[in-house]
Amino acid sequence: MLLAIDVGNTHTVLGLFEGEDVIEHWRIATDARRTADEIAVVLQGLLGQSPLLKGTDVNGIVICSTVPSVLNEMREMCRRYYGDVTAVIVEPGVRTGVPVRMDNPKEVGSDRIVNALAAIQLYGGPCVIVDFGTATSFDAVSAKGEYVGAVTAPGIQISVDALAAAGAQLHKVELVRPRSVIAKNTVEALQAGIIYGFAGQVDGIVERMAAELAANPDDVTVVATGSAAPLVVSEARSIDMHEPWLTLIGLRLIYHRNAT
Repeated sequence: MLLAIDVGNTHTVLGLFEGEDVIEHWRIATDARRTADEIAVVLQGLLGQSPLLKGTDVNGIVICSTVPSVLNEMREMCRRYYGDVTAVIVEPGVRTGVPVRMDNPKEVGSDRIVNALAAIQLYGGPCVIVDFGTATSFDAVSAKGEYVGAVTAPGIQISVDALAAAGAQLHKVELVRPRSVIAKNTVEALQAGIIYGFAGQVDGIVERMAAELAANPDDVTVVATGSAAPLVVSEARSIDMHEPWLTLIGLRLIYHRNAT
């Protein structure tokens, strides 16, 4: 089985593949203070409690990370605890098959390239990937499968935290859809502003990106992913597909391109 690890700024998502299918998955907090030994303990605990792994070993590991210090510890963890397992770490020199047409390709996060690869394989191009994570990331991929540009906006949770911190009479609320857009109380007013506000932001940015990406904007497929995507997907008119495991799928594809 293949273990794919996506280290984000806030959360780390782990997925276990049997063939092309994600058969088990976990989400844990990303902690830059964790050592390689601590990561190994957490990982072995998660794998050990899964009934799907009884009698079956992990025979491959693939990792991407937006947190350099965590990536260093992940590398050490693989060396010390999984030395006999083929490990692929997404970094410069790893084959992705995605040409990066940016002023400085090294500035592009590895997770964004991984997402682009998965989206092209699943849906073809041109496409826009909307990743609802710590930031809300919009990535543009051409019809040729090239990563051609991006937009980055504050993420949903960051915006909620900032609003609660700055407003004396405002507080954090559960992120669920309110009864109506025009709210009758403070909690639902905040919920409406967050959910419908971000849906409007997505539609506005995607519309502009699609107009630049293709002669016919209707030819552009819009793919949503990320932990906060379910909050917005049903409210944003521009989103065509929701793939929660987009990054893990991209990691699996990169593993098979490089493991041999």
